[in-house]
Amino acid sequence: MAFDITPYIHETPEKVRELIREGTIDFPTAGMCAGYAQANLVILPPEYAADFEEFTRLNPFPCPVLEIVKGTPETHAMGEGGNIVTDIPRYRIYENGVFTKEVTDASEYWKQGYVGFLIGCSFSFEEALLRAGIEVRHISMGCNVPMYKTNIPTKKAGPFEGPMVVSMRPMTPEHAEIARKITEAMPNVHGAPVEIGDPSRIGIKDIMHPEYGDPVEIREGEIPVFWPCGVTPQAAIENAKLPIVITHAPGHMFITSVLNSELNDYLEARKQK
Repeated sequence: MAFDITPYIHETPEKVRELIREGTIDFPTAGMCAGYAQANLVILPPEYAADFEEFTRLNPFPCPVLEIVKGTPETHAMGEGGNIVTDIPRYRIYENGVFTKEVTDASEYWKQGYVGFLIGCSFSFEEALLRAGIEVRHISMGCNVPMYKTNIPTKKAGPFEGPMVVSMRPMTPEHAEIARKITEAMPNVHGAPVEIGDPSRIGIKDIMHPEYGDPVEIREGEIPVFWPCGVTPQAAIENAKLPIVITHAPGHMFITSVLNSELNDYLEARKQK
């Protein structure tokens, strides 16, 4: 399904979060709020939070944590006044590891003690690719990014384990090398690609049938480039079979109030503390 992000490319994160909250925006957020970092989401009951935090620590490239949200669903580090149960266009509800429904407001599912994890998103490095003159195909096609389960295992923590999920962007070999150099300098939004050129090496059998998102055109002379993806926790959640987990719907992100250009330094400084 095509949609138009044009009115929101240069809008502020605060305004777009407001439009999401009121239901005006219910489609993927890639390309919105140019310059600002976007985030994936996982919300868990408190008894599973420590194991999930360890899972993110063991798997930092697909699961780079930007903020852990406790007490209330309101965000602070990634944007004062944000709310992780109202400010994402679409949410997925998993019950006993099964995706049961998609909703545009997850308020009724938040309970006291729940813990939310905002996880870095590849949409954040797309701005740098565009600035370097590299087309981002799903943005130009007006669709969601294609995402695939791979044969790359994640490191297990408690009940959480499963395959790494990757996102794909087609580009020329020359652009792929430029993209690799750009993104390896951005470890807090997935870092360098895990594969350039051959989907079969990471267990992807049919590139036109992604597990999440939409297929995109791959033109003559282009190769697929795959990055670790923040949808990886959703594959682990399916295996963990927890009573309930709330996530973002793939491609539908929380837009932070932190600039991409400042995100890496901000997070590195926080780690030092």
